[in-house]
Amino acid sequence: MSRFRDAFLEMMVAERGASKNTIDAYRRDLEHYEAFLTHRGVSVDRADGADISDYLAGLEAEGVKSTTAARRLSALRQFHRFLFAEGITGSDATASVDSPRTGRPLPKYLSEEEVDRLLAAARDVEGAEGLRLTCLLELLYATGLRVSELVTLPASAARREEPFLTVRGKGGKERLVPLSPASQTAMRDYFPARHSFLSAGVDDSPFLFPSRSEEGHLTRQRFGQQLKALALESGLDPAKVSPHVLRHAFAAHLVAHGADLRTVQQMLGHADIATTQIYTHVLNERMAKLVAEKHPLAKRRLGQARGMGKRSD
Repeated sequence: MSRFRDAFLEMMVAERGASKNTIDAYRRDLEHYEAFLTHRGVSVDRADGADISDYLAGLEAEGVKSTTAARRLSALRQFHRFLFAEGITGSDATASVDSPRTGRPLPKYLSEEEVDRLLAAARDVEGAEGLRLTCLLELLYATGLRVSELVTLPASAARREEPFLTVRGKGGKERLVPLSPASQTAMRDYFPARHSFLSAGVDDSPFLFPSRSEEGHLTRQRFGQQLKALALESGLDPAKVSPHVLRHAFAAHLVAHGADLRTVQQMLGHADIATTQIYTHVLNERMAKLVAEKHPLAKRRLGQARGMGKRSD
């Protein structure tokens, strides 16, 4: 059975540019599925919808999260579609299988006022560290980059005159991301201070945010720690603040101010518009809360409800 899996994974790399992490995740999911089929004496090319439904039912019985089950089913769908497309099977075994309900939570993000407080705290940090923190935050909030994309930006990003970045994202795919004037200014202010973060005896680095780490650039973990320290300084709950939360804030604030969803999708580097649509749910929730709190009829009904709740003596 592994030969089919290996052929599928080779296709994912060659035709879709899947990253090593993606391939490793697919391999683990498919190996788990194949072990289930082997136990019941069914080969991959003979599996049908009932086998897959039983596999999913087994995951549920084991207490596997619905999000994990949905991810595994996504891997199985692509695998079985590949087998069908290659003529290995006569049909797509996953065609009749329903996806698990994930109950996907809305993304957590900061308000515009909270982002302003974080930025103010970064500007209050003195010296090269403050310049770097300000640059990191301005870039992250202006572009919505993944933290791995942010910390590995090339030094050439600060030398460009164009008001945008060329970012290499998941699967090696490139996208253009516009820069705000504030983020461009922050990069110009920070760039002369880069040498402060170089290892002893090192003249320069290919990275915009070099460090003495083994990777040669600021690590995701270190930046996450710095963000939490800034949260404390700005009076925010550190548990609410992370690089990914700022990426969500970037997208949610754009959508709230009327940005086109396709444009936001391109800037975030989402392969599927459905991933970006979660931010419309955030906006809908905010609008519903606003109406409930501010609309005069809602206030009147709330007052009536409170009045009805009072006991008469």
